[in-house]
Amino acid sequence: MHAHEDIRIGTLVPAHERTGDVIAQLLEHGFETFQIAFGRTVGDFPVEPLAAAVGRVLRSTSVADGDVPPRVSAIGVYGNPLTSPETVRDWERLIDAAHLFGCDIVSGFAGRIPGRPVPESFGRFGEVFRPLAKRAEDKGIRLAFENCEKRGTWESGDWNIAHAPQAWDGMFAEVESPVIGLEWEPCHQLVSFVDPLPQLRRYAHRIWHIHGKDATVLWDVIRTHGIRGGVQYVHHRTPGFGDTNWTDLISTLRLCGWRGSIDIEGFHDPVYRDALETTGQVAALAYLKRCRGGRFVPNVF
Repeated sequence: MHAHEDIRIGTLVPAHERTGDVIAQLLEHGFETFQIAFGRTVGDFPVEPLAAAVGRVLRSTSVADGDVPPRVSAIGVYGNPLTSPETVRDWERLIDAAHLFGCDIVSGFAGRIPGRPVPESFGRFGEVFRPLAKRAEDKGIRLAFENCEKRGTWESGDWNIAHAPQAWDGMFAEVESPVIGLEWEPCHQLVSFVDPLPQLRRYAHRIWHIHGKDATVLWDVIRTHGIRGGVQYVHHRTPGFGDTNWTDLISTLRLCGWRGSIDIEGFHDPVYRDALETTGQVAALAYLKRCRGGRFVPNVF
């Protein structure tokens, strides 16, 4: 094994006209992978020129002996494909374009029929994603569903059903395809008071991509106000500043034989944001690399 090629650490970069320049600057800090996110819609964004620009930046990067070259880990769009034909077209477009970025993962929300319990979306999920899964299979692409609840519950919500194990099991049963999996992160589980590690052990074989985002639960607020008392009881955090033990998390991934990228999802931390955004992300990168075992040393035994 060269370096830590089984689990790479990177960050999420929004898709815009400066994406290539942003990646060039981030490479100087040692980020190994980049997820490119198109927000709620791809629209008429020039995807192919973006892929070419990012590719030029990555190919021009010098790599030290024993290190692995940086790469794009995933591309994603985060609209509601169960209600928006435009979002379905966005998925189609990114599935077709993924190879231009040198990646094999397209990510996003599973979608949801607004205002209805999760199981009532399974049928529509199948209608939308069976053909998308077939399209992805034919091109060697995997589809990864973000586990964010988007303020929804089991009973009602607007955006995404893929936020709980029972929903995942229902989705996998509805679309029986080997390319259907998860874009998982511990943050959204902590928000629901779920221990992420047993869940990770159970679903590691269906997790294609991991977001590096954490959470801090304010238990004193919960004891005083509960979770419906109008007082914020949890903060989304950059890794290293939240409650998750990422050393245990990465060890669990390796025990499960997992391979892939953990990409930091920034722009949520209440402290390390705005002028401190890159500071927080670089600190998270260093923290996650320590949790991964530190500097890779070839085995001499």
